[in-house]
Amino acid sequence: MGNVTVKFLPHDKSIEVEEGVSVIRAAMAAGVHINASCGGEGVCGKCRILIEEGAIEGGGRDKLRPEDWAKGWRLACQSTVTAGVTIRVPIESNLDAAVLNKGQAPRRTAQIRQMDLDQLKEEGLFVPPVEERYLELSPPSVEDNVCDASRVINHLRQHFGEHRMKVDLPVIRKLPDTLRASDFKVTVSLARPVRLECGRSHIINVTPGDTTDRNYVLAVDIGTTTVYGQLVDTISGKVLAEHGEFNSQVSYGEDVISRIVYAEKPGGLDRLNEVVVGTINKILKRIILRSGIDAEEITAVSLAGNTTMTQLFMKVNPRHIRRAPYVPAATLYPPVKAVELGLDLPPHVTALVYPCVSSYVGGDIVAGVMGSGMYRSEKLTLYIDIGTNAEIVVGNRDWMMCAACSAGPAFEGGGVEHGMRATVGAIEDFSIDPITWEPMNLTIGDTRPKGICGSGLIIMLARLFEAGVIDNAGKFHRSLKTDRIRERDGVVEYVVAWRKDTQIDRDIVITESDIDNLIRAKGAMYAGYTTLLKEVGLTIADLDRIILAGGFGSYVDLESAMTIGLLPETDPEKVTYLGNGSLLGAKMSVLTNRIRRDVVEVTHKMTSLELSEVASYMDNYVAALFLPHTDLNLFPRVAARVAERKKN
Repeated sequence: MGNVTVKFLPHDKSIEVEEGVSVIRAAMAAGVHINASCGGEGVCGKCRILIEEGAIEGGGRDKLRPEDWAKGWRLACQSTVTAGVTIRVPIESNLDAAVLNKGQAPRRTAQIRQMDLDQLKEEGLFVPPVEERYLELSPPSVEDNVCDASRVINHLRQHFGEHRMKVDLPVIRKLPDTLRASDFKVTVSLARPVRLECGRSHIINVTPGDTTDRNYVLAVDIGTTTVYGQLVDTISGKVLAEHGEFNSQVSYGEDVISRIVYAEKPGGLDRLNEVVVGTINKILKRIILRSGIDAEEITAVSLAGNTTMTQLFMKVNPRHIRRAPYVPAATLYPPVKAVELGLDLPPHVTALVYPCVSSYVGGDIVAGVMGSGMYRSEKLTLYIDIGTNAEIVVGNRDWMMCAACSAGPAFEGGGVEHGMRATVGAIEDFSIDPITWEPMNLTIGDTRPKGICGSGLIIMLARLFEAGVIDNAGKFHRSLKTDRIRERDGVVEYVVAWRKDTQIDRDIVITESDIDNLIRAKGAMYAGYTTLLKEVGLTIADLDRIILAGGFGSYVDLESAMTIGLLPETDPEKVTYLGNGSLLGAKMSVLTNRIRRDVVEVTHKMTSLELSEVASYMDNYVAALFLPHTDLNLFPRVAARVAERKKN
């Protein structure tokens, strides 16, 4: 599909969008406000538009009067753009269109940047950890009665130049029958040591016939809230199946500290280990079934998680992680058979667990650093993983400093009355009319709203602040003439969607308590960046780029994130989005030993800073508890927009 131009009048704004995009999403992208509170389902009827030139598909004919339809009126949320079109948005009470959109920040998300198998090969980094070798062996005879294992090893030496090999016991058990059932034509799986010169290759499996084109691996991100898994073809590098589930440990505590506390109770460690292994096995079963491959063709699984999640998965007591001097049980873990960790995988599958740096900078961040490639770049980079526990790394190929701060679950929907995960029905985009204070809500799936997801909360907070609905402390201006701002049970709130327009049979609101939680979460993160940078003698201006990782980074509107002070104000072109950095790093390491080899050096290069031990962190935190910050000189673009609004 190609791009088409949509022009909005009387705003005189044009935007190029892909064919098939709804008019209301085109308007949101163009910064044109259209009243809409039902999330795009077409039930509130407030998003009426007039088609002046061109045509669109749909339009909600059954929801408009015939005479209005004949005149060209349509519902923006029910209209799809298929060609160039000019649309007039009715402005109530003869409002000046310039005033309506004055001072609104542009919409921009981060560029998506990920490394793939082709890049690994181009950069000479592709050294498969497990390789398949097809062997056509001579059957034993009276003259040649060497044992089966030696026959395989001798053939590998003579025909493939392999040396220093070891045959695992499960393979020895399989060899006699497998060789004879396949007329001595078999494929063996060779697991390589991280450094060939320092170890032996292990023959970990033998299968009948030529299966060299079928070698699969698994990558798993063990997150505090969610667990994700991918099944990857090592030949093409393609992800054949992927799936995520909520980490079942959530029932025992939302954050790592509460889980450490639970693990200290009698039977607590065993229980937390059991439930997270159960979550992982559920994911593995689903993606193996979905991919249609035989589990016997899987050779390795790589797992990455924060330090606490890793120790709980490995059934290692995490109690000392939360006590000074905050010491993890280990930073490096040896390869181990997956079945020994309770994973429902064949006995030959090797589990590779990512190393950590410290108690609060774990394998998930190390994996992100590896997957992003920042450890090989000379560019001065700030790497940010936005989540319940925000981890930060600054540096380049020569040095790296890292830290972690507890942002809390606010940007993942926790601690917010109508916060929710990014699923169907979640408000993901928001705009507000600065004259009538009416909202424009867009939901995932274009259905009636049932809550607000993390990216939606960031945009909502920014728009409410820029429109003057809340002040820089996050308090509502009660003097505004709108029934959407009200007090309920002593708490002031803004009604985002009325009950009749929602799926949940009650009003969806954002309260001052919600806003306070969001400000504290963003304040913790911003204080983390600034403290870390100051400790190494740098400022935001010194950075060449910022890499965002985490669950909703690709959906975060950068200017909104900067408007509220979640991200430092910088050129949006400097910001790239990595995706799930932990999962990407796990995938990269299970595809190539070069990443596994480099990771040990990288963990030694990463110096961990305990923010709680840095006196200036609390000062930086308190300074960040305003929108966007107490020092507006750090946010000149936001300051200019706010000043412009106040003039009008």
